[in-house]
Amino acid sequence: MALIEIEHLSHAYPMGEGGQHVALEDVSLAIEAGEFVAVLGSNGSGKSTLAKHLDALLLPTNGTCRIDGMDTKNADQVWRIRQKVGMVFQNPDNQLIAAVVEDDVAFGPENLGVKPCEIRQRVDEALAAVGMTKFRTFAPHLLSGGQKQRIAIAGALAMQTECLVFDEATAMLDPEGRAEILSIVKKLHDEQHITIVYITHFMEEAAAADRVIVLDHGRLAMDGTPREVFARADELQELGLDVPLSVELGAKLRNDGLAIPQEIVTEDDLVQALASLVPSHQRNAANDERRAGVQRSMNEKSDAKGGVPVAD
Repeated sequence: MALIEIEHLSHAYPMGEGGQHVALEDVSLAIEAGEFVAVLGSNGSGKSTLAKHLDALLLPTNGTCRIDGMDTKNADQVWRIRQKVGMVFQNPDNQLIAAVVEDDVAFGPENLGVKPCEIRQRVDEALAAVGMTKFRTFAPHLLSGGQKQRIAIAGALAMQTECLVFDEATAMLDPEGRAEILSIVKKLHDEQHITIVYITHFMEEAAAADRVIVLDHGRLAMDGTPREVFARADELQELGLDVPLSVELGAKLRNDGLAIPQEIVTEDDLVQALASLVPSHQRNAANDERRAGVQRSMNEKSDAKGGVPVAD
């Protein structure tokens, strides 16, 4: 049984005069425990609506959403579901409620009735996991956006959650802050085997996942590995989505006649593909020239010192 099971899920928001807006339509998918899944889609594709179903913040209009076998429509299971699945939203200020960092992280376990000694241990472990131990006595409003998001993540970890859902959690951060959060997410996935559902519009972040899901107008449009999904660059662009720069550049080079593989995703992939196009004798000649240049430099230093060649 998958940790997350969604079957024929539809969700409609009521509108004025008896109308409705269908945000999700007949979506079916399963996410196994320990997966790292990125969710992509243009504005209005249903990404955030899907995220809120995973924590029972929204309930299906039609279909079902089950978390570890628990139906989100079952009111008796809601608190157990929210212990299983933690949410990190776009604006961390909407999640931070205490005047001191460690009190904010402790808020969830306290409301579950966890014993004080265990709360202390959970807070210590959660802050250590996101690299924020030294800020435990700080006021949250004094922290940067990226640090606030770390505290929001720590609050979810203190609940001993098995799945973290990030709803465009890096959208308000600068590139450095985004990189820090993604690094922490990857660490939590790799070391603690936490299931990650990562909603983003940054393609380079999605490329770090094990699996990519693409939504379009509330429907499931693509589902596969990053290599499989980004190989369909033309289709993604038709859906109003960008692709990683390495993917875009690889496609342009293919159009120019270079034998670049379709499976390019990362910058390293592209560099290796380009290097493989250089004939081996040219690579060897280039290496020989670099070695000769190093030797000339060493000899020049030796001559200047009046001694034998030495390397600095």
